[in-house]
Amino acid sequence: MSLDWLSAPCVQPDAALAESARAHQLQLTKPPGSLGALEAVAVQLASLQRTSEPGADRVWISVFAADHGVADEGVSAFPQVVTGEMVRNFATGGAAISVLARSLGATLDVVNLGTVNDPGDISGVRRAIIAPSTANFCNGPAMTTAQLEAALSTGAESVRMAKESGAQLFIGGEMGIANTTSAAALASALLEEPPSCLAGAGTGLNAAGIQHKVKVLERALVAHETAKQPLEQLRCLGGFEIAALVGAYIAAAQTGIPVLVDGFISTTAALVAVGIQPQLRPWLLFAHRSKEHGHARLLTALNAEPLIDLGLRLGEASGAATAVPLLRLACALHNGMATFEQAGVSNA
Repeated sequence: MSLDWLSAPCVQPDAALAESARAHQLQLTKPPGSLGALEAVAVQLASLQRTSEPGADRVWISVFAADHGVADEGVSAFPQVVTGEMVRNFATGGAAISVLARSLGATLDVVNLGTVNDPGDISGVRRAIIAPSTANFCNGPAMTTAQLEAALSTGAESVRMAKESGAQLFIGGEMGIANTTSAAALASALLEEPPSCLAGAGTGLNAAGIQHKVKVLERALVAHETAKQPLEQLRCLGGFEIAALVGAYIAAAQTGIPVLVDGFISTTAALVAVGIQPQLRPWLLFAHRSKEHGHARLLTALNAEPLIDLGLRLGEASGAATAVPLLRLACALHNGMATFEQAGVSNA
């Protein structure tokens, strides 16, 4: 296994189609720019999908699940067994993302990368077990190089499956007790900012719990202060599911599938991915502004303007799935509205 594929070039967005789409928007029966972000996202999708009629009807959602060794530090309000239990809940249709995927008619790809209480073979769950969990990154690197390679490749495999299915849009989600701690550690390292600026409540920590989480993060960052490159920071501080998201985002840009990024953890993965492969940034659309402390800072770092702000902080790709109807409406408006000429309406 090799990481050479991470540096392969990304597909270039079609600049001519973007310009054509912008010109088309100016001819539709409305004041220029009056549909705001709905216009911009339609133009972006037209450029990425290389079509004059963009769409978001065929959506692929991959939810990667994995456990974290740093849970041993008591950084979550929920016990670690919840990760494996939620894998089963995803597959049986009871989780939020399961309901949202059904409502959207989207494909839901649930991937188990390793949980401390392995639920075994479950219909609807793809087993890609790397280890029961990452190592506690307070004591050493979270992953070996081989584990990192496996997680990245698993994310890329989900994108390959999405491409073969004819997906127009890829969404990545995650599940893993203590993964907001991992994401906050990565974000702090990448942005060179103190953990207090990035660490939040996660599954519901109180103020004392957040303070403890910050102290744990400070220890971890000192332990890995020599890790300066995004890929090495991911190996030392990340999780299997976060690495899978990174691999998926890079593969999506290399394959030519637009990505709708979810919340805090998924945006952290996006920041890592852009650090590894800067060419992929145009392929990322951002769904929502999470209530999780630190997400706004990540969005600023990526120069990202999310579509919605509903106070969400669940993860699982739920925020991204919630934003899909807006993408569909944006495309419907772009493709279906009459031009001034067609409607016989005067254009000042």
